[in-house]
Amino acid sequence: MDEDYPEKFKHCFDCPILLFQRGNIDLHKKRIIIIVGTRNATSHRIEFCEQFIKYLEPLDPVIISGFAYGIDITAQRTAINHNLQTVGCLAHGLNQIYPKVHFKYMKSVEENGGFFTDFWSTDAFDHSNFLKRKRIIAGLSEATIVIESAEKGGSLVTADIPNSYDRKVLAVPGRPADLLSRGCNELIKRQQAHVLTSAADLISMLNWQPERKENVVQKRLSVELEDDEKVLFKFLQEMEKNNLI
Repeated sequence: MDEDYPEKFKHCFDCPILLFQRGNIDLHKKRIIIIVGTRNATSHRIEFCEQFIKYLEPLDPVIISGFAYGIDITAQRTAINHNLQTVGCLAHGLNQIYPKVHFKYMKSVEENGGFFTDFWSTDAFDHSNFLKRKRIIAGLSEATIVIESAEKGGSLVTADIPNSYDRKVLAVPGRPADLLSRGCNELIKRQQAHVLTSAADLISMLNWQPERKENVVQKRLSVELEDDEKVLFKFLQEMEKNNLI
């Protein structure tokens, strides 16, 4: 198996045999999370997504998503804004992009990560590919975060797959009356996802610890010598220089 093949995939029973990529992807010894959600995201959930990633910045996670409308592209753009690596998982070959309006983000994603797909460039584009693509998204990470989803949202399928891989799933709860929170509430109610109210919940669950970099600086000692002490000190320096002591 190629050394660049994602380590997390090696533990998935239905991992892709071939995986195509473009960009500057480096998943080696990285903290990796999936962020997904509805394409029709509300403004307060978009803000939650942005603040969530901002809080995680010191831990340098890789943000994976589907490069779709709504929460997906919000997560990936926010990752780029905070100099975090991000990877978009595509439901088609690398010779095209969907949605086309997101073509303008391709260069920045490739510079800060890149794209994965297991579809050949000769494969015909079909909307059924999005369902097949979800196992690629779900298999890459330690945890899947569902920011917002309707009762029958596609994000729920993405959340169901990591459960089958024995990976963590977290969902942001919402008010029962909010249509775009019912999917998340249902995941939590069925115990298919843990409650996520802040980035601290994820950090605690995954036991992420910031890397400590301690710089040890040797202090210079300043000693004031008397005249006779200076003579002795100079004498000892000369003795040491001539290997006499």
